Amino acid sequence: MAKVELKQPIVQAIAEEIKDAESVVLVDYRGLTVAQDTELRKQLREAGVVYKVYKNTMMKRAFEGTAYEGLESCLEGPSAIAISKDDATAPARILCKFAKDAPALELKGGVVEGNVYDVAGLTELSKIPSREELLSRLLGSMQSPIANFARVINQIAEKGGADAVEAAAPAEETAEAETAEAPAEEAAETPAE
Repeated sequence: MAKVELKQPIVQAIAEEIKDAESVVLVDYRGLTVAQDTELRKQLREAGVVYKVYKNTMMKRAFEGTAYEGLESCLEGPSAIAISKDDATAPARILCKFAKDAPALELKGGVVEGNVYDVAGLTELSKIPSREELLSRLLGSMQSPIANFARVINQIAEKGGADAVEAAAPAEETAEAETAEAPAEEAAETPAE
C-alpha cells in the first residue's frame, strides 16, 4: 500500500473536523510537561474543544481550498490544533490563559469565523467573554429594572397601598401651599416706612 493511501484518511479526518468549525487555533506545544499537557487537554475538552497533534503536511493538505489556507505559514515546527464548533473564542481564551502559566506553550495563529488572526489578534480575542457569560450579563441587566420596580411596588403595599400614598399626596400639596402663602402675608403686615 502506498504512503499516500495511508495518509489520505488522516487528511480526510482533519478536513472533516475543521469543516463546520467556528474557530481553529494552532500552537507549538514543545516544552510542556506531561502534567501541563494533560491539564490543557482537560480544560479544552471541558469547553468542547477538540485538541490534536498532526503532522504539518497533513494539516496543510486538509487546509487547501478552505478558509484555513491562511494558516499554512504557521505550520513550521511541531504543531497542535484546537478546533471549536460551538464557541468561537473558546480555543483562544483557554490557550492564552494557559500560556500565561506555561510559557512553553506558544500560539502560532488561528482562524475565527473565517478571519485569519496572528498571535496578537488571538490574544485580543481571548479577552472576549464566553457566550454563556455574555448571556448571563444580558439577563442580569434585563432583570435589574424589573427587580427595582418590584421592590418599589412592595414598599407601597407595605405602607398601606396606593390609597395611603394618594391621601398623603394632597396633604403634602396643602402644606406646600400654606408655606408659600405665609411669606406673602408677612410682607403685607410689615408697615411701610
